[in-house]
Amino acid sequence: MTKLVFAVAHYAALAVFVASCWGFGRAVLARFGAPARSDVWLEAAMAVTTGIGIFICVFQAFGIVGWFTSAVVWAMVALGVGLAIAQLPAWLRQVRTREVPPSLSWLEKMGMIALALLGVMTLAAPLAPPAVFDELMYHLPYAREVAQSGRLGIYEWLRYPWFPYNYNLLYAGALMVGNGNDVFPHLLNALAGWTSVLIVYRLGVMHINRVVACAGAAIWLGMGDYTGALIDTSVALLVLAACAALWWWRESPPPQGARWLGLAAFFLGIAVGSKYQALTVLPLVGVFVLWHERRPRVLGSALLCFLIPCIYWYARNAIMTGDPFNPIGARVFGFTNWNAADYRQQLQDVRDHASLPTPLIWAVLAVPFSAHWKRSAALRAATVFCIYSLFVWTLTSRYPRYLVPAFPMLALTAAVGWQTVFGGIAAKLRRTMPERDRSGGLDRAGRWLAILLLVAGVGIVFHKTSERVSMIATTPEQREAFLRKNVPGYAVMNYLREHATGRVYQIALSEATYYGPSPVWGDALGPWRYSDFIIFPPADYARKLAQQGFEAIAVSLPTASYLEAQPGFREQFALIYEKDNAKAYRIRQYRNDRAP
Repeated sequence: MTKLVFAVAHYAALAVFVASCWGFGRAVLARFGAPARSDVWLEAAMAVTTGIGIFICVFQAFGIVGWFTSAVVWAMVALGVGLAIAQLPAWLRQVRTREVPPSLSWLEKMGMIALALLGVMTLAAPLAPPAVFDELMYHLPYAREVAQSGRLGIYEWLRYPWFPYNYNLLYAGALMVGNGNDVFPHLLNALAGWTSVLIVYRLGVMHINRVVACAGAAIWLGMGDYTGALIDTSVALLVLAACAALWWWRESPPPQGARWLGLAAFFLGIAVGSKYQALTVLPLVGVFVLWHERRPRVLGSALLCFLIPCIYWYARNAIMTGDPFNPIGARVFGFTNWNAADYRQQLQDVRDHASLPTPLIWAVLAVPFSAHWKRSAALRAATVFCIYSLFVWTLTSRYPRYLVPAFPMLALTAAVGWQTVFGGIAAKLRRTMPERDRSGGLDRAGRWLAILLLVAGVGIVFHKTSERVSMIATTPEQREAFLRKNVPGYAVMNYLREHATGRVYQIALSEATYYGPSPVWGDALGPWRYSDFIIFPPADYARKLAQQGFEAIAVSLPTASYLEAQPGFREQFALIYEKDNAKAYRIRQYRNDRAP
């Protein structure tokens, strides 16, 4: 029961935020006029996405001047809810007067049920405490520092102190108003996933059919990550929304079209200000836009809409480090916090994790053979986007997570491909078994197969949901048990957070950064890299650490075994805490008067 109350409270808070985003977004989009092909639910999803972008820009502006506080967050939420209440009657009239779609076929009903089952499976996923590697290493630590300071600082003890952090500002706002509630940022990440699923579904309905819409939405819903406070899913939402806005631009008359172009540029600016990988979309979009639009005033307005959300991050980096894309532009602009060895190590890590994308999207190769290929210009444009994304991804990294911005569009186009493949198989069966086809035997077999798959799906959903529900922690004891089980080094890092008075240096416990002291130094890359410390004799690196104000080190157990085997280690370091495959040592040479 307590878990149900916990879930209801969090989803109620999320509903308020969604309403606020929708209020801001609809207030803006209502001034644009209805798109050429109006769809009330697609427009609602685009309004929410627009509102998310407005929240981010306001938070960024206040963070730049150091005035980002909980009062700003509450004022924005309240203003957005007020706008939503004011516009709700007009929107309800739009819902009531929309064209009523035809009734669902049995196949469409099966698709909707399958999509709903997948959706249910994601509901409990965001409610567990933070335990995903990257969110603990830098996403949530950055958000926490911004929440505590109220400004966009440079935190060099993080692995990526110079990254653009647009979407993370929402996490910072959540930490401010939630009294340190670090589960709600998961829901903000999940919101991006659910919103993009709705956009995929509505685009599929508008441009293809409901079967493809269900399949495409289900593929993307199944591939999405709803467990952590990451930013890949949010970048995917923003890129997808930009593509939808670009198509509205192409279908609209010039005066209105320029507004949709500006909206698309705004979405891309938020995306580029959230993750560098979104930059790879810009060449294709630039060619597409310039192919159809060359008026300087329109292009200038679009460029301004693009720069407002992202120029701060890149200009700051260029001014302070000489590398606007720090650290990935180091080979061109020069190395700063990373050195050449760090750069090579990062590239090697990406290569080590390279693999083929999920087979769910392979059917995109069959799209040109679809009956919809010649009928839908939007489908052809989406396919070009997908082929371009796959080409750039193959050329640059082949790391699956770097393809996530294209996943929603890949899922939708792949659904067209799967319909083509299975449609071809069904047609061949009808030709080879005409008697069964005429008697309806093939249709009955297909329906029974669909029912059996759905029954199996119900079992899988129940099992997976039960697993996710078991991870929800509503008491301090449950949270402690969960984190000790799922976060390597949590107990040691938490102990040092509560007891250390000087600096703490961690070794091979980056995954527990969020639960350690704030800040906690030490990483495989950057100015506090392990190779600059522990490759020396214990007396030397103990002296170096002590001189820089370090009181203790936190070490994973395998690394601790290696360090303890070095001659003289125990003379320099005293064990102060050990738990769950990690150890903490006090540096004997440390003196309190040396702590900064």
